[in-house]
Amino acid sequence: MMDEIIRVRDQFYILATSSLADDRTRVLKHDDMFAVFDRYGDIQPIGLGEQGIYYEGTRFLSRLELGLGESRPLLLGSTVNDDNSLLAVDLTNPDIYIGGNVIIPRGTLHIFRSKFLWHGVCYERLRIINHGLSPVEVVFSLGFEADFRDIFEVRGIKREHRGQRLKDTIEEKGVVLQYKGLDNVIRRTRLEFSPALKEVSASQIRFDVCLGPKEEAMFFLTVTCELEYKISRCFSYDCAFGELENKLKIARAQQDCEIYTSNEQFNNWLNRSLSDLYMMVTDTPEGPYPYAGVPWFSTPFGRDGIITALEFLLINSNIARGVLTYLASTQARETIPERDAEPGKILHEARSGEMAALGEVPFSRYYGSVDATPLFIILAGAYYERTGDRKFIEFIWPNIELALNWIDSYGDIDGDGFVEYFRRSSRGLVHQGWKDSQDSIFHADGILAEGPIALCEVQGYVYDAKLKASELASVLGYVERADELLDQANRIKERFEEAFWCDEISTYALALDGKKRPCRVRTSNAGHCLFSGIASQDRAERMAQALLGEDFFSGWGIRTVAASEIRYNPMSYHNGSIWPFDNAIITAGLSRYGFKDLAIKVLTGLFDAVLFFDLYRLPELFCGFRRRPGSGPTLYPLSCAPQSWSAASVFFLIQSCLGLHISVPSKQIYFSHPLLPDFLHRVWIKNLKVGGASGELLIERHTQGVDINIIRKEGPDIDIVIIR
Repeated sequence: MMDEIIRVRDQFYILATSSLADDRTRVLKHDDMFAVFDRYGDIQPIGLGEQGIYYEGTRFLSRLELGLGESRPLLLGSTVNDDNSLLAVDLTNPDIYIGGNVIIPRGTLHIFRSKFLWHGVCYERLRIINHGLSPVEVVFSLGFEADFRDIFEVRGIKREHRGQRLKDTIEEKGVVLQYKGLDNVIRRTRLEFSPALKEVSASQIRFDVCLGPKEEAMFFLTVTCELEYKISRCFSYDCAFGELENKLKIARAQQDCEIYTSNEQFNNWLNRSLSDLYMMVTDTPEGPYPYAGVPWFSTPFGRDGIITALEFLLINSNIARGVLTYLASTQARETIPERDAEPGKILHEARSGEMAALGEVPFSRYYGSVDATPLFIILAGAYYERTGDRKFIEFIWPNIELALNWIDSYGDIDGDGFVEYFRRSSRGLVHQGWKDSQDSIFHADGILAEGPIALCEVQGYVYDAKLKASELASVLGYVERADELLDQANRIKERFEEAFWCDEISTYALALDGKKRPCRVRTSNAGHCLFSGIASQDRAERMAQALLGEDFFSGWGIRTVAASEIRYNPMSYHNGSIWPFDNAIITAGLSRYGFKDLAIKVLTGLFDAVLFFDLYRLPELFCGFRRRPGSGPTLYPLSCAPQSWSAASVFFLIQSCLGLHISVPSKQIYFSHPLLPDFLHRVWIKNLKVGGASGELLIERHTQGVDINIIRKEGPDIDIVIIR
């Protein structure tokens, strides 16, 4: 029965009873706090029910509605500013009448709401201006509720038992809402309003506004999320916002370079992506870490953090260092079946919140990811190339060796030379590659594959990880270990070609199942084999042409599954949708094998798509429908936006089209067969830091290719090598 209704629904499936795509939400985030508002700046229980203010895995405010008399204000417009620091909402009054007479015409009042997050507190300023010629007297209200639901409850998981709502407390400045969880942690939502209020209850604040012509009034609201073991400190609005702006300035000042182009719309994409990344980055004790995505994945994910850091490495290498340090510190050291943990394995996901603390979900620290471990080594190698930071590589070398040992001993479950996954935890993920939905790994007839499963892209990652580890071992003086790892990589490549290539479909099999039968399905997974370099040149060419053919390329991007496959569904999560990060990884592979015209085609499709998305923000994924004249791409209703690896994809895309590679140890900047699309005539790379040197490059497109000009150069000599 339809695969038992996909095994009675994946237990971590995100429940959807309404469409997120229609809601046009506004998102803010700072560290472990994020908020999802509607365009009015309100929080309402509509759509997917995901709106709210969240902190450390719990929703601390589930409703916040601004009222004007018995009505809702009229929306003029709302946006999150360019650096994602502030939500700005412009409202006005509807016609207000008494006894059939309009006493305040619509458009008389300008109501301006501005909101931001800082260290566990949501700050709001409400400014009201009377643009009329007569005095006005109106009553405003703020209705609120706090359900204190765990993020997994909001996603749709039903709990048998919940904690206790404690008695609410009315205070001089506002109200405190309280909840004692089953984990015995008391969580409080403190709402404070200034100036002082005359009417406060446990669900509503009411205040009168009397304004003469052209007069204005200012009000402030703070929503503080408190844990009994972690109290957030509340500042004044201006002081807190100044701190936030200063943090963003410091983050941008630490960049290794900046990119500008001659196309303002492309610059909008670059700027929004940059702002999204800095919003998603959370300061941890180990360094900066990009959380995966809002709302469902605002937490550290191993795979997502690594790939985001790889995509963003040209711009900011400090994030890669933070990711490596955090993942090294959380690397598994023992076998814990209920967490899918084994010594040397890299973290899949870490969650805070009541359900994680109680073990109702296995994700407080969960290791059910087959690819994060080799990707960790790949990032370490790429980080060294970008920075020449030998001391740091020395520091994490024991972690790299632990990861290599996991690959060889635990990753290869049956000793056939390939890395497989098979979950140990009964509540863990069935599929543990990046396509981790229940129906994502299947055979050509649509039958779901049974484990242990060896994914094609994972073998490529392992191959690349061995090469990178060999290079790092050589740098550290471990010559014999370097030779051993190089031999292992070569043997992996040879076995891979024999076991995975499917000549009849001109691509590598999606996977080998538990009986070593290839899943002869055309998927984007094989495109990652171009990124890792495990594919042979002739087979890479056949794959590249297929990936940009009509079955795969929608006009907006490369689908996860070819349209001719039996499980293709353009509205599915993994079986026919388009993922920007997936496209960026494949584009890096196309560039690696010299298919620059195809790389340009992918970049162009995604650029065309981003012009239709709100705020120039690429979502986690979108539907794989064929591009239709006069229409934009179709949104996926549950997609996270912002999503870190989607935001970072634009930097990887342009780097790939330019064939740009920086090697600090070699003191060289390489441009391999650089190419720019028709819509980019010039690209400036400013403040490019390469070791102790820095400079500025101008890349100009012409009919024969591109010219690369050095505008400025300071510090030690760095060679620029251009391969045409």
